[in-house]
Amino acid sequence: MRVEIWSDIACPWCYVGKARFEKALQAFPHREKVEVVHRSFELDPHRAKDDVQPVLTMLAKKYGMSEAQAQAGEDNLGAQAAAEGLEYRTTGRDHGNTFDMHRLLHFAKEQGKQDELIQILYRANFAEERSLFTEGDERLVELAVEAGLAAEDVRKVLADPTAYADAVRADEREAAELGANGVPFFVLDRKYGVSGAQPAEVFAQALTQAWGDRPPLRLIDEGDADACGPDGCAVPQH
Repeated sequence: MRVEIWSDIACPWCYVGKARFEKALQAFPHREKVEVVHRSFELDPHRAKDDVQPVLTMLAKKYGMSEAQAQAGEDNLGAQAAAEGLEYRTTGRDHGNTFDMHRLLHFAKEQGKQDELIQILYRANFAEERSLFTEGDERLVELAVEAGLAAEDVRKVLADPTAYADAVRADEREAAELGANGVPFFVLDRKYGVSGAQPAEVFAQALTQAWGDRPPLRLIDEGDADACGPDGCAVPQH
């Protein structure tokens, strides 16, 4: 079974939702047969790469609230994250363009390191003092190496703005076609969708339902044919 998760590194509910989903997946009896794929979704796709703002300033401007109200929201998110065992800095974070991070996540998928990289990027954005947005590409290289990727390969991807750009845009178009106008958005076997950072119990129910609704294998019988089984392989008799 495949679970696709549309998310953005700048999305705090994606950070929390991933932890809740993984709690449900860990308890799922068929977890070894579940493939998880992370898909791209930018919350702020038109933001210039060098346009970096404090999170509170961005929230106040985007939602027409005071910075005090924005801070209250961050405090609530911090409490929600803590309940999932996650670190979350409620002050001092900044916000910027995440397109290069999504390009790197597609590269990491090819290398079998996508989940490692997305978790490291979440941690760097929400729990660490250093910025993901103001230190240039070398900060991303450092984090990608921590995930198990080769530094020179990562630099090549970042140096070429077209590398994996089409893959990011394809994910975003697909999200729109599926009706996802916010993240996190979970799609199970292309049959069921779960929107938002739901409680682990909801994810557990969705996994169980999606697994139970998988169609049984239909065997096309073209007559007896030689095959190998528990007792060995039949040897043709001439």
